[in-house]
Amino acid sequence: MDKIQFNDLGAQYAALKKDIDAGIADAIAGSHFISGPQVEELEAELCAYTGRKYCVTCGNGTDALHMPLMAWNIHEGDAVFVPAFTFYASSEVVSLCGATPIFVDSCPDTFNMDPEDLKKKIAAVKAERKLTPRAIIAVDLFGQPVQFPEIEAIAKENDLLLLEDGAQGFGGGIGKQRACSFGDASATSFFPAKALGCYGDGGAVFTDDEKLYTLLKSIRVHGKGSMKYENIRVGLNSRLDTLQAAILLPKLHAFPKEDEHRNRAAQRYAAALKGKFQTPVVRDGYHSSFGYYTLKAESEEQRTCVMDALKAAGIPSIIYYPCPLHLQKVYKPLGYKEGDLPVAENLAKTVFSLPMHGYITDETIDYICGVLQKL
Repeated sequence: MDKIQFNDLGAQYAALKKDIDAGIADAIAGSHFISGPQVEELEAELCAYTGRKYCVTCGNGTDALHMPLMAWNIHEGDAVFVPAFTFYASSEVVSLCGATPIFVDSCPDTFNMDPEDLKKKIAAVKAERKLTPRAIIAVDLFGQPVQFPEIEAIAKENDLLLLEDGAQGFGGGIGKQRACSFGDASATSFFPAKALGCYGDGGAVFTDDEKLYTLLKSIRVHGKGSMKYENIRVGLNSRLDTLQAAILLPKLHAFPKEDEHRNRAAQRYAAALKGKFQTPVVRDGYHSSFGYYTLKAESEEQRTCVMDALKAAGIPSIIYYPCPLHLQKVYKPLGYKEGDLPVAENLAKTVFSLPMHGYITDETIDYICGVLQKL
């Protein structure tokens, strides 16, 4: 068997080479390397795909999360509720604004933010009266959207802004509504490892709010006013490169087919591994884009043994995420301790992800499952 890739970008490029190469060549020939026409074309197509009115592309997924918080004037003394089990960027942007992240535990089945624990954390902050509750950042983990019907109701009841972190959720959905269309704004990342990724860094913010859209466009270009050399607010230098937009367009066109392939691959994994590990749970009425295929072992020791066996068999596996955010060293001053968020802490010790992408073969899946079934 050929070398197994965790996310085979080479296979994707081989399938889309003609269109990707043509897009790159057109961008170079046009010589409009910053904010070229391909960027506007991509933003329009992303709006059509997600169902949002407005899209503002930017330099990376972290900026895509940071920009709405800047536009909303999130600042010192504010509390922003963030899941503990996710990548650091989701809370980092809160800290960059000077606000305080309040960490929320996870659902044990989907691993997404637990609405019941969110209610408890909001109530606790209100009771303490040291911080002002301002916003929720809800992260779509591993391809499946958060329980937005419940989360949106909680945000409305508590007069909180809601930002969907759809960096892993792009392509997922609830009913007919797609990921990156929930909340007051939503953000995604085009980091190469994502289900829709470019060949460098990139991101996008989505909203239906025209006023927010106008602010975001200003913030991404140094707080620009009516022209390049008028600056009316503090902003960022965060424009999506035209070449990356040219690469993303053919990938977006191929995305629905790749999404179907990843879902078939997930079904094949689940059929072979159910009963051996906790396989991904997709709630009724929800759709996962399966940007990652994540299993849960019974213990940290079992996970170590399994990952060692996979490595010995030439199969890559990755832990997303080995340390929950509330226990990261950077947040030690906040006073969290082990045991505060038990589900997130358990997930950090037991989950591991298998190879998954839009071109993975049945032969590869069967080989991986064969190794796991023997353990």
